Amino acid sequence: MPERLSEEGIERGLSALPRWTRNGDALSRRVMCDDFRHAMLFLNAVAYFAEQADHHPEIHNVYRTVTLTTHDAGGLTAKDFDLARKIDSLL
Repeated sequence: MPERLSEEGIERGLSALPRWTRNGDALSRRVMCDDFRHAMLFLNAVAYFAEQADHHPEIHNVYRTVTLTTHDAGGLTAKDFDLARKIDSLL
């Protein structure tokens, strides 16, 4: 199981991801897709990256906001920040 990050680790991770914000025990970023089809294609790409990293976070897509958290660790882990960087590379 991935280890939950300390507050200091979370702050360091956020400083490297200026487009992401912390929302409790989750990372969030607003993503603008052209339409529903493109949103689903985007989420499939995110799922591919997550599977490659053997990371299966909770991923929510609600009206153009993507939210990540690691449920089995009870909060944010290094894997969430790694996935956020990969998501940024898609956009």
